[in-house]
Amino acid sequence: MGKILELYCKSLTQYNRYLTREVFIGDLPLGGNNPIRIQSMTTTDTMNTKATVEQTIRMVNSGCEYVRITAPSIKEAENLSEIKKELRRQGYSVPLIADIHFTPNAAELAARIVEKVRINPGNYADKKRFQKIDYTEAEYSSELERIRDRFIPLVKICKEYGTAMRIGTNHGSLSDRIMSRYGDTPLGMVESALEFVRICEDLDYQNIVLSMKASNPQVMVQAYRLLVQKMQKEEMNYPLHLGVTEAGNGEDARIKSAAGIGTLLEDGLGDTIRVSLTEDPEFEAPVALKLVERYKGRKSNNSLIPEVDIKEDSLEIFDPYCYHKRSTFEVASIGGSNLPRVFSDFSLNGINSKGELEAIGYKYDYELDKWNITDQASDFIYLGDKESEIELPGALSVVYDYGKWKDKKAALRAYPLFSSPSEFSLSHLKSDIANFITLRIEDLEVRLDELKNCNEKELSTVVFVIQASTTRAMVEQRRIFLELKRKTFLNPAVIKMSYNDLDQGEKFLLYSATDFGALLLDGFGDAVWVINLKSNQSEEEAFEDKKLTNRILFGILQAARLRISKTEYIACPSCGRTLFDLQEVTARIRRKTEHLKGVKIGIMGCIVNGPGEMADADYGYVGSGIGKITLYRGKEIVRRNISSEEAVEALIDLIKEDNNWVDPD
Repeated sequence: MGKILELYCKSLTQYNRYLTREVFIGDLPLGGNNPIRIQSMTTTDTMNTKATVEQTIRMVNSGCEYVRITAPSIKEAENLSEIKKELRRQGYSVPLIADIHFTPNAAELAARIVEKVRINPGNYADKKRFQKIDYTEAEYSSELERIRDRFIPLVKICKEYGTAMRIGTNHGSLSDRIMSRYGDTPLGMVESALEFVRICEDLDYQNIVLSMKASNPQVMVQAYRLLVQKMQKEEMNYPLHLGVTEAGNGEDARIKSAAGIGTLLEDGLGDTIRVSLTEDPEFEAPVALKLVERYKGRKSNNSLIPEVDIKEDSLEIFDPYCYHKRSTFEVASIGGSNLPRVFSDFSLNGINSKGELEAIGYKYDYELDKWNITDQASDFIYLGDKESEIELPGALSVVYDYGKWKDKKAALRAYPLFSSPSEFSLSHLKSDIANFITLRIEDLEVRLDELKNCNEKELSTVVFVIQASTTRAMVEQRRIFLELKRKTFLNPAVIKMSYNDLDQGEKFLLYSATDFGALLLDGFGDAVWVINLKSNQSEEEAFEDKKLTNRILFGILQAARLRISKTEYIACPSCGRTLFDLQEVTARIRRKTEHLKGVKIGIMGCIVNGPGEMADADYGYVGSGIGKITLYRGKEIVRRNISSEEAVEALIDLIKEDNNWVDPD
């Protein structure tokens, strides 16, 4: 029987929004049956009332329903009153949230002024020294009593003034106490918050929102799921604030945010979201709105998808709280210990020139008569029933529809795609190396049973192409993967997503990052393949579309930490604590280092988002004073108080010192 799995949601195949308690933040309620709310955070100096008010208004006009403002000390907390007064004078009633780190006295003052305070349980009553201490039970209990004494005054003020509170755990700023007992884990994140929640409940204060943020979407997803499971055990149901912290900027940040936030939204978790971008905050709400729009009015009406009850199965079937890649054998470089493969689709018009392959990472050098292959080059192309008018690079494999492949079977690295298991099992002609079989949710068990007629050698060549046809593509495919695991099929599988004409801004990027991310973060999938069906495209538009599609797929694999093809930046979204122009510095560091494949660089505006928040970055660039930067190697300080004019070059020198530098092409 094995260990009993307790789920974090009602169903893995039917959409059910997790019902939380309603919490009022000013006059705008959160949780319960209310819509998923959108929020963001100002980046201005909190002491600059005019700039903060103007930015807040821009944020509200872009779709923000709550606005968070940093209050690093008493003076900023006091000025929240002036900011609120000016906003109300101009007719804006948006609830304000004070963001607190390290300063309980600022939190206690802010709670008398604004509608909500956010505290970080990792640093509200603790100083992080990265010390490993072995606590006895008595010592640990004594620490909890110390925290209780420090925290109770704020809880009482919030009760008196009707102020809401977010207890927001960040993966990188867990206290030494939590780290010593639970380690740097999702469980540690959950317990960090629940220690404070239990104090609140002892005082009959329940106007609480919880968050579990991390820059790694995998850690973030596991922590939120575990939080819900733990809350259910303790008969709690507090609203959830979702976010991937320090996501960075541009496409990469949007992909990373969608992979984390979207995965949880798919399972009905989340009452408010904040997309953290190293951009002006008014650009965050529109992205969040597009993510949330998908779930408006979504109901559990997917009778096509068979329900699955894995509570009776061992955790080997599916463990949502710990990453385990589905075990597969290798077929044609897919599966086994290989990195996830990327497919590109040329089935509409075939391939007519070498230049077309530049969109998917292959650039032909006519002078030297050779192909140059980038780190983001597709591994497979699908031609359907079309032709390639050129000789393809040796690194590319080709998949044809079965009927077309029969004419091409002698070609090197050419493989058939069968439309169903029955077509494969009934066919007398198969590839000796790899046979791709489309697998859909309809009559799933019957389809899999059809393969029982095949011999062991034939089955060892099968790669499943798992395809979905509804707006709930992810859960259909999840259900198929669970069935494959249940029936112990170890064949590798390609995740194939199809969208129709998603050309409205960022939707294609966000939806595909959500759908692929949700499966990849749970260990499902050995390759990725996406189509964004569009009609009447010019050749130039088709080229750009393939280029975008390829870039997004590699971006999703990087966000899931499964295939690293470029430098990764962990950059905070800036706030009033930031000690330099974060956007400008991030852009400068990217220009200098974006060729360093696999190197992770944390760019943090202040010590709050310093060594802890950078989590697993290789190098850190952290504001430590006006015009001053501290450089880190991992969590270790290497140089302090470097002039900001010299700091980027000093960072490069540090990377060179570690032999992690290569000159750009």
